[in-house]
Amino acid sequence: MLNVPSQSFPAPSSQQRVVAGGRSKVPLKQGRSLMDWIRLTKSGKDLTGLKGRLIEVTEEELKKHDKKDDCWICIRGFVYNVSPYMEYHPGGEDELMRAAGSDGTDLFDQVHRWVNYESMLKECLVGRMAVKPAAPKDYHEEKKVLNGMLPKSQATDTLAREGPSSPSYDWFQTDSLVTIVIYTKQKDITLDSVIVDHQDDSFRAETIIKDYSYLINIELSHAVQEDFSVRIVENVGKIEIVLQKKENTSWKCLGHPLENHNSLVPKKDAGDFVFVSNPEGNFKTSQFQELEDLFLLAAGTGFTPMVKLLNYALTNIPSLRKVKLMFFNKTEDDIIWRSQLEELTFKDKRFDVEFVLSAPISEWNGKQGHVSPALLSEFLKRSSDKSKVLICICGPTPFTEQGIKFLHELNFSKDEIHSFTA
Repeated sequence: MLNVPSQSFPAPSSQQRVVAGGRSKVPLKQGRSLMDWIRLTKSGKDLTGLKGRLIEVTEEELKKHDKKDDCWICIRGFVYNVSPYMEYHPGGEDELMRAAGSDGTDLFDQVHRWVNYESMLKECLVGRMAVKPAAPKDYHEEKKVLNGMLPKSQATDTLAREGPSSPSYDWFQTDSLVTIVIYTKQKDITLDSVIVDHQDDSFRAETIIKDYSYLINIELSHAVQEDFSVRIVENVGKIEIVLQKKENTSWKCLGHPLENHNSLVPKKDAGDFVFVSNPEGNFKTSQFQELEDLFLLAAGTGFTPMVKLLNYALTNIPSLRKVKLMFFNKTEDDIIWRSQLEELTFKDKRFDVEFVLSAPISEWNGKQGHVSPALLSEFLKRSSDKSKVLICICGPTPFTEQGIKFLHELNFSKDEIHSFTA
């Protein structure tokens, strides 16, 4: 069962929207787009200057690398040589140089908290910061302590011998944040493997591990804000889910377990429905049976259910030949999860994405306009004449109604169309 957040993503007041609206972008040189960066990281070129070695970096060593052509930055204890990335950074070289030769974690969290930097910079990894011996701290005086740490909880379900090792989880808190850490013990975990949903005081996180589903389901002890972030540390299979407290109070416990909490079960036993949006409807996974072409049409926050459909389809439907997303927005800054979607086109050959803007700047080279028969007829090309097709559409009511009307005009049947209420 894949639950989907009913709130808009990002939430209107979230850090992602705040930063996206106020951050100035720097024009990049020709051949310096995100796609070009991904190609460079896959080229086999030595981007660290260490010929594949990983080293332990002291503070003194880190400080030496503070120039544009020799720039190391530490983020959450890992050091990256970002010099090769300078010309690809959308915020410009000067923004990266603010953290040159130092710990850039706080600066990163202010501007790019939702970005999966481990994946983006994994070929630039120099090594880990050396741990300095430290005197014991007075945790009553230190506000940002790992407060409320739980023992690693073991999954209770008995698995077949060929199943994955049982995951576990911990949690810790600061004054304003609660972080839930899932230790999957698998090194191939990606963002596509994680489904997170929280409404009011109910929190649910499902992690797909091989042919199994690991579920954490908790009634939180205190309220949290709508927006959240998810980070993956791929080399150790760790998932960090960061929730923002509504009130800056210390939690005595994370909350109370709900049904199926902390369980690892075969995916076939995890449920037969994908629930999307808020109570306006549900989506039967039986519609995916023998599906060959999946087309997704989303406008603005109508993208929310598409995240879960993408994850489920690409993970569970072997018959799929093609998955395409046409994502309508007003401006480039309105495109949420753009980097993750573009990266996914490289990770999975079946997936492709097209962005359509209704009010682009003059430098925009992509598609423009609103949903129309012309755009749809070009986009909705089957992989074969008789391939089984499903078209899912979600967005503001006028967008959805117009889109469905155009789809019928293009001779797609009622059974081939599923709409969601945004």
